[in-house]
Amino acid sequence: MKSNDPRNQKKKNFLKMPTYPGGKEAYQKFVSENIVYPEQALANKIEGDVYVVYTVDNIGKIVDVDVIKGIGYGCDEEAIRVIRSMVYEPARNRGVKMKAEMRTRIHFKLPVPTQQVQQAGMQLNYTQANTEKANSPEPKPQTVYNYTIQF
Repeated sequence: MKSNDPRNQKKKNFLKMPTYPGGKEAYQKFVSENIVYPEQALANKIEGDVYVVYTVDNIGKIVDVDVIKGIGYGCDEEAIRVIRSMVYEPARNRGVKMKAEMRTRIHFKLPVPTQQVQQAGMQLNYTQANTEKANSPEPKPQTVYNYTIQF
């Protein structure tokens, strides 16, 4: 017969899910640095959330990426591209590596325009900056959009 004494109970090992190296903050930083707002979504002023489900295999690579709920205009494809570029730390459950299904939401928000007033009129600048990864084989160019409205 088992006793209810907490000192005699063994520590239970529950299943561990794969984790992104560096935790949630590093995950959010990776997504924000690598996401590129699609041109079609910018032109149509589309923003919202893309819900993605994906599988992390036994070595930490992302496989089987699917969009559960998307917003279109290139945002769904961009979310899939960013998720596929991630690498997780593989989960070990009782010493055995396993696959795990993960769900996430990627938020697309239109960039806030910066306004500069000039003597002859108003200049409106939209800036979208892509940061480069240190180990990237080819650099990504920075994209700057300039719109000039004169009165």
